[in-house]
Amino acid sequence: MLKIINNWRFYTLGREQYRECMAKTFTSNLIRVRWANLVLAIFASLFSIILFIQGNYSETIVYISVAAIAAFLAFYTNYLMQKADVNFRTIYVLIGLFYINFMAFGIYISVWSPSAHDSIAAIFYVFLICAFLMFINSPVYNFFLILSALIAFIISVIVVKNPANAFIDVTNALITGLISLYFSWLIPKLRMELELSAIMLEEERNKYFDQSTIDELTRMKNRRDYMITFKRYLVNYRTTDDWICVAICDIDFFKFYNDHYGHPKGDDCLRAIGGVLDSLKESLGVYTARVGGEEFSLLWFEKDLSHIDTVANHLSKMIYDLRIPHEKSTVSPYVTLSMGVYVERCGASSDVKPLYNLADKALYSAKGSGRNCTVVTGSEITEYKITSVSAEEAQESQDQKTGEII
Repeated sequence: MLKIINNWRFYTLGREQYRECMAKTFTSNLIRVRWANLVLAIFASLFSIILFIQGNYSETIVYISVAAIAAFLAFYTNYLMQKADVNFRTIYVLIGLFYINFMAFGIYISVWSPSAHDSIAAIFYVFLICAFLMFINSPVYNFFLILSALIAFIISVIVVKNPANAFIDVTNALITGLISLYFSWLIPKLRMELELSAIMLEEERNKYFDQSTIDELTRMKNRRDYMITFKRYLVNYRTTDDWICVAICDIDFFKFYNDHYGHPKGDDCLRAIGGVLDSLKESLGVYTARVGGEEFSLLWFEKDLSHIDTVANHLSKMIYDLRIPHEKSTVSPYVTLSMGVYVERCGASSDVKPLYNLADKALYSAKGSGRNCTVVTGSEITEYKITSVSAEEAQESQDQKTGEII
């Protein structure tokens, strides 16, 4: 007895996990309510036809009433399943209504039906056990349903049946009630333990998957996730997208930055750049990942090729706005990026490597063009250069100084 009491504590420990388990089991409960009501409606309807043919009109009305209630609950449950969110209380009510209809039907067949007055109520015991094999409920709710059914049955037996049959039925009902109570506790417990194990395994899987696809330093996606995403982009593009843009960028003179400021500052710089790149997903729908030491890669779709300049200028301005000092850079007093972009029509290629190499080649063109800029090329466009915001401001500042000297 002490072991059983301690096991009941399973339902009170880990409230959030309990709720998550019940959310999953309740989804299946909703499906089971629908099918249980459909089966009951068909079963009662078929027997009502037989009773009607036999001329037993009073019992026919009872069977038709049970079938009508079950059919209504089945269609209403199906309606609720179309909704995105159904609260727990609604599902509890639906289970309760099915149970009342089901148990009332079982009591009628076993007790109130004229043919059942002088027989043992075997059908009710079958109904009582089967009712709890259909759903996953909390033990308190199951206890309430069992107790209600037993009270209704025992009162009906005492009122209708002779004392000898009534004694046997009451004894059998109490034994069946204990069996139902035990299994209605054990089955949900085992089911919830299974769900809990599945949740824990899923959390572990997600944890290890994140560790394998997230760059530890910048918290960006890493090269592995980039390659997976790149392949998916090449195959699963939207019909409204005409072009896929593959970009590779790296920090200008980052080795000099590390040598001058030290590796801890270099790590801070990478984290800051990574934060800017990560923000592009929300602002412009651009996927970004860290694919090497100071090298990053971007993927996005375009309808209008002119929007590539918008992405490049937006990125260069955000990097420049960080104002990360870089005394050893020959192109700017602050940290800057060089970027190469290769543009290809969606569906023209499904091979990652050639497109990546062409974007890398465009990056080298940007470095050869003086760094701190973006070079855009593609299979159907002529290569051109986008001067970064920081470079333009630096040139304007230099022109102003030259004018003042003159």
